[in-house]
Amino acid sequence: MAGNSQRRNRRTSNKKGATVGSGGQRRKGLEGRGPTPPAEARKGHKKNRVASAQARRAVSGQSRRPSGRGAKSTSEMVVGRNPVVEALRADIPATAVYVQQFIDSDDRVREALRLATDRGVPLLEAPRPELDRITAGLNHQGLVLQIPPYEYSHPDDLLAEANDQADQPLIVALDGVTDPRNLGAVVRSVAAFGGHGVVVPERRAAGMTAGAWKTSAGTAARVPVARATNLTRTLEAYQKAGLTVVGLAADGDVDLYDLDVLTGPVVIVAGSEGKGLSRLVGETCDLLVRIPMPGGAAESLNAGVAAGVVLYEAARRRA
Repeated sequence: MAGNSQRRNRRTSNKKGATVGSGGQRRKGLEGRGPTPPAEARKGHKKNRVASAQARRAVSGQSRRPSGRGAKSTSEMVVGRNPVVEALRADIPATAVYVQQFIDSDDRVREALRLATDRGVPLLEAPRPELDRITAGLNHQGLVLQIPPYEYSHPDDLLAEANDQADQPLIVALDGVTDPRNLGAVVRSVAAFGGHGVVVPERRAAGMTAGAWKTSAGTAARVPVARATNLTRTLEAYQKAGLTVVGLAADGDVDLYDLDVLTGPVVIVAGSEGKGLSRLVGETCDLLVRIPMPGGAAESLNAGVAAGVVLYEAARRRA
């Protein structure tokens, strides 16, 4: 009886005996996966979805508007650590600086954040996938600067600008110039020599991008740039308003030093380097003018240099 009782007690006992251990073979499995990342970085988490949605709304909030009076371009993205820092140093207008979550900070990142904070530019943190999306997969290095859409003037506004200043209109039109740096250089020369604005075609032409802003050295903030749906018609409208349209051409009939019309209302038209003025624009011009180049080393000048030379001559004659 006693033996049966002992066997029953052994069967019903909950006491656990010795077991065989892992011998440390599963130690890595016991270490865990490290600290839990913040909610904003965890895919599928509500805060991650909210952060991504905020970044998308901020980027897509600016849409293209029809051309014409008060037309705006689309917003532009400056991508990469060095370009963003250089744009902020140049005081290029900005609506936001996107910073990747958990970015590896260096001197450029710290300077970009400091410059943006000093200027009051909003800092928006976004997950890397969202920055990849808004930059179309470019190597953004965790920093993206959003430039607001440029608000172009209407060609008629440049005449109103001259009338407000009681000046004879002095306008520069660019025909087929596609390099934004040339546009920025022209804007800078117009500001330096008392011009009243720049006209560019709506299509197949440089616009006021970050590169143009940077080359203008800040003068784009006070020199209006107008977009023309049809440059030839715009020049004809200027002619009807009493302006002389002067085209710059290497084979022009008139030497710059003999150009007396620069003291009156005038539009200076510069073409692209190499192709020059288009046929229709060249035929619309009242005069085709050449710039003497005694050195003879260059066959032609780019639009920025050529326009600057003629603007200087106009300012000298008007002084």
